[in-house]
Amino acid sequence: MGAGRLGLAAAAAALALAVLAGCQPQGGGLLDGSPGEGDYVSTDGSTTAILPENRGEPAEFEAALEDGTPVSAEGLRGQVVVLNFWYADCPPCRIEAADLEGVHREFADAEVAFLGVNVRDTANRARSFTDEFGVTYPTILDAADNAVQLAFVGSVSPNAVPTTLVLDRQGRVAARVSGLVSDPGLLATFIDDALAEAP
Repeated sequence: MGAGRLGLAAAAAALALAVLAGCQPQGGGLLDGSPGEGDYVSTDGSTTAILPENRGEPAEFEAALEDGTPVSAEGLRGQVVVLNFWYADCPPCRIEAADLEGVHREFADAEVAFLGVNVRDTANRARSFTDEFGVTYPTILDAADNAVQLAFVGSVSPNAVPTTLVLDRQGRVAARVSGLVSDPGLLATFIDDALAEAP
């Protein structure tokens, strides 16, 4: 977590790719309805890093974890937050699960909150997935009202599944990975950079 990763993040910021990726419903974004099993377009994924002065307003949402515990954007302020949008039958979600868990463990002692955001499954289906893949961070069930998805509508929308967002301590999107997290080291760099920013 040093100069090498900072260079990678700078390169990602320069590229500022915003190409949609992952398991995208044929009709468009996540909010266009519930796709049938396998009804997705798999692409190579892209990353976007956003300089602090170019970030939008802090996200606002209230939701519940799979065990019913309430969670809100306001309650997460002051931490760097990683949100991974997923559902159980999405193949890239299954592929990246172990890498995301590894990054989560890497930052276990830092001021970082990891949260899954399940966009279509029941609590039981979501738990089966997390048990199968050893995911230990909590998951928000977002299928009923799309509260978390709607909080990010705009230029950094999670328009594909999977999508991973890194929020700064103010709750603003600092980085986005659209599609499969194929480079967990780059995700860790985005987290490092957000941690290093002044509160």
